[in-house]
Amino acid sequence: MRSAKDFFRPLALGAPTPVTEVPARPSRMIHFFDPSNAKMAAKVPAMVGTVDVLLGNLEDAVKADRKEAARAGLVAIAKVTDFGAHTQLWTRVNALDSPWVLDDLTTLVTEIGEKLDVVMVPKVQGVEDIHYVDRILAQLEARAGLTRPILVHAILETARGVVNVDEIATASPRMQGISLGPADLAADRRMKTTRVGGGHPGYLVREDAVGGDIQGPRATHQQDLWHYTISRMVDACAAAGIFPYYGPFGDIKDVVGCEDQFRNAFLLGCVGAWSLHPVQVEIAKRVFSPSAADVAHARRVKEAMGDGTGAVMLDGKMEDDASLKQCLVILELAERLAGTDPELATLYAL
Repeated sequence: MRSAKDFFRPLALGAPTPVTEVPARPSRMIHFFDPSNAKMAAKVPAMVGTVDVLLGNLEDAVKADRKEAARAGLVAIAKVTDFGAHTQLWTRVNALDSPWVLDDLTTLVTEIGEKLDVVMVPKVQGVEDIHYVDRILAQLEARAGLTRPILVHAILETARGVVNVDEIATASPRMQGISLGPADLAADRRMKTTRVGGGHPGYLVREDAVGGDIQGPRATHQQDLWHYTISRMVDACAAAGIFPYYGPFGDIKDVVGCEDQFRNAFLLGCVGAWSLHPVQVEIAKRVFSPSAADVAHARRVKEAMGDGTGAVMLDGKMEDDASLKQCLVILELAERLAGTDPELATLYAL
């Protein structure tokens, strides 16, 4: 048993004090890049300020013979790039059962730890995975003389991880958030889809037959394969005070389907999603920012509610304290985003 008083004490002598609250920084899009790809790496400095998060990917999509090059490439990029105040630097390290992850953590924390905001850990199964990374990060932070802790982000990619998501979310003060990893999760669950995120035309409901004619015209409606898992993840994150994210949408050309999937996640409570291509950056920026109309309505409700008690009628609809709480969520997000995005500040009249 661990005392609650010990939870926010450093796990290594000389390590920075753990955070008691996760910084609420805009992270509408986590933009992935391969640090071993020279052409892709060269574009990173120009993307600073245009995306909320730049993530140097060391895991999937990087071939085994390019792992060390990707790690070295990320170090080189971080050392020469000024990420400013509005773009975070994250990395996705290799899986904890791989031969590369220990070198990933040791190299990155000791060489560029002062610039690294979050370490994304793939295929998290349970609290033991977070505890392992937590202790190693504390030891490396102490060695590097870092003054702030590097946060941890878990990817939900296994059935066991989904079952343990509540415990994962509260495993460490370092926990920043959790992302849905649909491709690996589909494989682990033995789902019969080969898509990376998004729905499937075979996963549907059909209208009842009219007059008993089962062969007659009957409308169908495609369902969301990930609705349960996203909702489960959002609840775990909200209860723990950390942030939920959608993850990847693999069909780069289907910008309409991507926007729909991102918007579903946003409405359910996610704060952002992964972007695998620049075209998805603008989609995420648009979707995970509240509309000007929603912000204006939220402001009207707040003004009409006065001290926040009772109920009022506004445009023929009842607004009460529950309505106000919903509106305050929108206003808080709008103010946070407007603080880093001048266009949104103008749009929201802030």
